Amino acid sequence: MHPKRTDKIATGIIYAVVATVVAILVFLIGYILYNGVPDITWHFLTSQAQSFSAGGGIRDQLFNSLYLLVLTLIISFPIAMGAGIYLAEYAKDNWITDVIRTSIEVLSSLPSVVVGLFGYLLLVNQLNMGFSILSGAIALTFFNLPLLTRNIEESLNSVPDLQKEAGISLGLSDWKTITKIIVPEGLPGILTGVILSSGRVFGEAAALIYTAGQSAPSVSYTNWNIFNANSFLNPMRPAETLAVHIWKVNTEAVTPDAHAISSGSSAVLIIVILIFNLGARFIGNHIYKKMTAAK
Repeated sequence: MHPKRTDKIATGIIYAVVATVVAILVFLIGYILYNGVPDITWHFLTSQAQSFSAGGGIRDQLFNSLYLLVLTLIISFPIAMGAGIYLAEYAKDNWITDVIRTSIEVLSSLPSVVVGLFGYLLLVNQLNMGFSILSGAIALTFFNLPLLTRNIEESLNSVPDLQKEAGISLGLSDWKTITKIIVPEGLPGILTGVILSSGRVFGEAAALIYTAGQSAPSVSYTNWNIFNANSFLNPMRPAETLAVHIWKVNTEAVTPDAHAISSGSSAVLIIVILIFNLGARFIGNHIYKKMTAAK
């Protein structure tokens, strides 16, 4: 067969595969939004969930998801940042580096149920942390670390060597060069990775069933005392997230409008994750253009 004809056939197959993937994604997202968006109202977003009567909302579940996301990033980002800087700037090709990279790969491939059961046995039972937001955040850190660490390492490695050499030629120490030149240059990619990993954390359910719990006790949104059991900021309270709520509604709910709650909650979850993903691209490109213009 003629090389040009072969090239056209291969290109056509690739385009067909890509079009199929895009079509499946559009169909899934469109189906969820089509069925769920009509059920999203202000009352639905700001009212408490109901166990038996109709008309409940997702106020607490939505807040729990956001709170758990913030807490997870507070725990995981400094660790990932340190690991990314070490791997990109200090690590040498030896067995220690191989162990670190292998550990990262193993963490990224762990099933969420396994992480959830591990968190349940260690955090909930052995450390007596109980079903809590903090237990869930620590468990989700296992998911967040591999993605964040790889992203930070790649972002730092993408900085041209000329930038590093310029810092050293100015008499800056290695640490000053990293913190003042390399990290700021890699910031767009780092920020994009943080936002993308946030979408993954926000939609996680399996690990949280065994760590954060399946209940959403009533809390006071005017109580800012983090040590008060009734405070919405208390990290030691059980917290059903939006993703767990969807699973629970579809498997255990007895409310008359369970289907509407499930559809609306799924649409909200998809919308938030889309915001995370599209926002990552927009913010990353905006910062990159701003930094390029400044030069």
